[in-house]
Amino acid sequence: MSAVLPVLTTHPCIRKRQSPIVTAADVPYPCALIFNAGVLRHGGEYIMIFRNDYGTDQTRFENENRGFAGTSIGIARSKNGVDGWVFDPKPLIDSRDLAEDGEVRRFYDPRIVRIEEQLYLCLATDTRHGVCGSIAALSDDLKSYRILSTSVPDNRNMVLFPEKIGGEFVRLERPMPVYSRHNERFDIWLSRSPDLIYWGRSRLVLGAERVSWANDKIGPTASPIKTKRGWLTLFHAVDIDPTRGKNGWEKTWKKRYTTGLMLLDLNDPSKVLSVYDKPLIAPQTPEETAQGFRQNVIFPCATLLQEDGEVRIYYGASDTCVCLATASLDDLLALL
Repeated sequence: MSAVLPVLTTHPCIRKRQSPIVTAADVPYPCALIFNAGVLRHGGEYIMIFRNDYGTDQTRFENENRGFAGTSIGIARSKNGVDGWVFDPKPLIDSRDLAEDGEVRRFYDPRIVRIEEQLYLCLATDTRHGVCGSIAALSDDLKSYRILSTSVPDNRNMVLFPEKIGGEFVRLERPMPVYSRHNERFDIWLSRSPDLIYWGRSRLVLGAERVSWANDKIGPTASPIKTKRGWLTLFHAVDIDPTRGKNGWEKTWKKRYTTGLMLLDLNDPSKVLSVYDKPLIAPQTPEETAQGFRQNVIFPCATLLQEDGEVRIYYGASDTCVCLATASLDDLLALL
C-alpha cells in the first residue's frame, strides 16, 4: 500500500504493542467493530468500556450496502490492562434498547473517569435533531448508569478532568460550528460546571489553525493526566486530502487521524502552556493503515499513568480494534 502523503510518523518515544489488545472476535455477543475504548483501574482490575458497532461485515457492507444494525457500549475486565480481557455477557447500553426514547438514537465513544470516588462516562450522543455530548454517572458495580446532562447540538468529544479545578468540574469539548468556521474547521473548547448538569463559562482552548499538520479539525481524546508542570493532554488532529480513495470499507475515506500533545495550566486549563509541534502518534502499523473500517485513524480514549512513570495510551485503530501504546511521562514532558 502506498504511503499517505504527506508522510507523518510516530515520535520515537512512543512504543506501540505489536498487535491489537482487543478485536471483534473477542466479544461474546454480535460485534463487527470494537474501538474507542475508555480504560480505568477500578476495584483491583482494569475496566475497559468500549464501543461496539454490530450487524454487518465487510463483505455485506461493500457488496450489499448492508449498514450497521446498532451500536452498544460494552465492558471488559483485565488483571493487567493488557491481555486476558474478560467480557461482561451483555452490553451496558445497546441502541436497540433506546428505541422507546424517541429522541436518542445511540450512545458511543465512551470515556470513563473517576472524580471523588464517583465513576462518570462521557458519551457522544446521536439524536434525531443533532449530535450532542452526554455525561452519565456510572454505578460502582458497572451495571447501571444515569444521564446527568446532555448538551445542545452540535457538540462532541467531551472529556472530563479527573478532579475539580477551583471547586468546579471542568470538561474539554469540541463544538461543530459549520457556518461560522466553514466546513469542518473545529476546535477544542473548555466549559465549567458546579454540578455536572449546568455548564458554562466556556472558552476556546486550542484552535485548529495552531496545529500545523491538521488542515481539517482537532478535538479532545482522553482525560488529561495531572503533572507538576501542568495537565498533560492528548488531542486528535485530522488532515484531509480529496485525492485519497478507498481506504477501508467505505467507497472513499479521505481523512487521516493523528494524535497531538499539549500541556495545560494546572489552575486554569483553558491556558495552553505548550503544544508539541509534530504528531505524537500517527498511523503506521498494518492495523492502522492497511486494514479495518476506516484506515489511517488513531483515536485515543484513555491515558493511564502507571506507578513506574509509564503512560499507557489506549486507542482505537482504523475504527476497528483497540490498541495500546506506551511512553514514559518524562519523555512526553520533555517534548513540551
